[in-house]
Amino acid sequence: MTTMLELEKVSVHYGRIEAVRDINLKVEEGEIVSLIGSNGAGKTTTMRAISGLRAVHGRVLFNGDDISRMKAHDRVTAGISQSPEGRGVFPGMTVRENLNIGAYARRDRVAITEDFERVLDLFPRLQERLKQAAGTMSGGEQQMLAMGRSLMSRPKLLLLDEPSMGLAPMLIQQIFSIITEIRQQGTTVLLVEQNAKQALKRSDRAYVLETGSITKTGTGAELLADDSIKDAYLGVA
Repeated sequence: MTTMLELEKVSVHYGRIEAVRDINLKVEEGEIVSLIGSNGAGKTTTMRAISGLRAVHGRVLFNGDDISRMKAHDRVTAGISQSPEGRGVFPGMTVRENLNIGAYARRDRVAITEDFERVLDLFPRLQERLKQAAGTMSGGEQQMLAMGRSLMSRPKLLLLDEPSMGLAPMLIQQIFSIITEIRQQGTTVLLVEQNAKQALKRSDRAYVLETGSITKTGTGAELLADDSIKDAYLGVA
């Protein structure tokens, strides 16, 4: 396997507060890797460090290149795209306009059209709402739009931050099925999730983050079977 993403002793500070401390993490090409943990553990901060939205101590490597000082928009061009926590759609813009923004850095018009069709195949509900303002859609539809917009940059690595947050159980199942399909289509996925059970079921490997440090790692199946993980994270998943 080829290592696509590697974090080497990455720390992130908010002023004097150390939100993430000496994290080592790897994502191999073609994997789904999950990062689980409670609220405030540092999961979103880690995602922001990878996507370039937070300055880091340590090194972030992408396909072997040190991107620790690379600007966020250049990381998108390099092949990293993030669907943020809370969806972050542009509410006054239509579904089509939101998707087009996902391809803002691209000039390959034929391939953009192909990816637009791919997104609509993955999320048929968006097809029906192309002219609708994003802010008028349901939470589940907005999540689909946020993920679709991220895919429009044709990423090598897709960062998904809490994609199931606030969704009904039936929609959660649908979102996770789509995540699996995205991987099957050739996109590597790093997933931050509070719904640990669903995340671990679909993950090749996973990391547990507690108060800014990684405390455990293993395959998804290993962590699903771990009694300490069951007690801490799987009771209500």
